[in-house]
Amino acid sequence: MTATAARPVAIKIDEDIKARVKRLADARQRTSHWLMREAITQYVDREEKREAFRQEALKVWAAFRANGLHVTADEADAWMAQLEQGNDIEPPECHT
Repeated sequence: MTATAARPVAIKIDEDIKARVKRLADARQRTSHWLMREAITQYVDREEKREAFRQEALKVWAAFRANGLHVTADEADAWMAQLEQGNDIEPPECHT
């Protein structure tokens, strides 16, 4: 990932949040600016992962609706129980 020039962005926060950020930044020996950038970065990273998971679920749901292939909950549970016991076995076969 290449570094790009940081550009200022203004956000409006109420005085209570501003004071809380300042207290936390002081406690962590960081600036309020650093703390807010870190919070935004962590939020965006988490939400990108959440959205990717949601998109994958929608894709899988569409595939299931198109072909009906699935495993039962009991089949999945039995497979996962084997994995938990350290047995590296293949997942159950999908069926209609």
